[in-house]
Amino acid sequence: MEVLDKLAILADSAKYDVSCSSSGSSRPGEKNALGSASLPGICHSFSDDGRCISLLKILYTNKCIYDCGYCINRSSNDKLKRVEFTPDELVDLMIQFYRRNYIEGLFLSSGVVRNPNYTMEQLIEVVKRLRTVERFNGYIHLKVIPGADAKLIEEAGKYVDRISINIELPTTRSLRLLAPEKSRIDMINPMMQIKEGIEEYRSDKGRFKNAPKFVPAGQTTQLIVGATPEADYNILRIAESFYKKMDLKRVYYSSYIPVGNVPSCQPYGEVSLMREHRIYQADWLLRFYGFRAGEILTEEDPFLEMMIDPKCQWALRNMQYFPIEINRADLMTLLRIPGIGNVTARRIVASRKFGPLDFDALKRMGVVLKRAKYFITCKGKMMTAADQNPFLIRQLLADVSPQISLFEIYPNQFGVSS
Repeated sequence: MEVLDKLAILADSAKYDVSCSSSGSSRPGEKNALGSASLPGICHSFSDDGRCISLLKILYTNKCIYDCGYCINRSSNDKLKRVEFTPDELVDLMIQFYRRNYIEGLFLSSGVVRNPNYTMEQLIEVVKRLRTVERFNGYIHLKVIPGADAKLIEEAGKYVDRISINIELPTTRSLRLLAPEKSRIDMINPMMQIKEGIEEYRSDKGRFKNAPKFVPAGQTTQLIVGATPEADYNILRIAESFYKKMDLKRVYYSSYIPVGNVPSCQPYGEVSLMREHRIYQADWLLRFYGFRAGEILTEEDPFLEMMIDPKCQWALRNMQYFPIEINRADLMTLLRIPGIGNVTARRIVASRKFGPLDFDALKRMGVVLKRAKYFITCKGKMMTAADQNPFLIRQLLADVSPQISLFEIYPNQFGVSS
């Protein structure tokens, strides 16, 4: 089989992994136009310094010994055409793409062929050749194979910028139900090993000028949302724990997309991209706004609302803290106000040095007053005369746009006519 045929198949099989921010674009090239975004497998991610970089997002192989109910590459999927690169083919493809300025880096994952160690050895062979033979110095993100030997994971960390180990499902119980051949321990132990390796690298970097690199861009993971019945509260608690214990750069969330008729893996509740979106918003509150998972949701109120964002949901549940005087609140208090983000909160704190602020000044700074106006005062006055009844405010804040459904976005995937 030709390498480009393998590329088309394995790039398509890789699109369900969201751990590198984007699954690419289908916009084709046009005659007399500059550029094209239709090359199979090209997606976009962001570096630590904020640059958007193009990556070749590809599987080494879609052959797999595991039969995970949520995965299109599961061993029982007899409708899938199975192909596999060789290390030479994938390295040559990567370098050719780079020389043509299609990409700036690589996101490499794989199905598990033969066993985890064999598969991991093949992936290491690819990244090692890129670094040592081709002298490629660009960005490489590698998916570690759970169950691979610790020595192989340590070796992989020397050649890549970022590593991800997908825990896939929120709980051990869910994993046993939908992926009984996989072990939660085989996922957690490598994450802890990588965390310790990164900490050692950071320590050595501060003491030695030429300290050998080890996963300098950190590690990530991915959770599938909606394949099992866990509440949003449980998902956020798990993410919070990973951020604290594993020092993860990001937890990615993927709304479950049914891939074939698997009786044990049917969508739990409505198949919804809006739920995924709300969980990402709540995750942002954990990472950058000083919230704890137990504040955003509780065991008694375990699901995020679809019609309002998580910060508004928290604020309406805690109206005793509002309204907040914008000219006196400290930074962390400002960050709790709906409609005020990290940048605008800092602008407010800096601008108050020159005098008190009014609502027009807040609008110029970027405060979203259509949300914030129910929770703030300027010079002791509110912008709206609305009653501070949380039920009324919730109705005023509710999104007017309909909920996004995967049935609308992927009609062919679900057998729905477009």
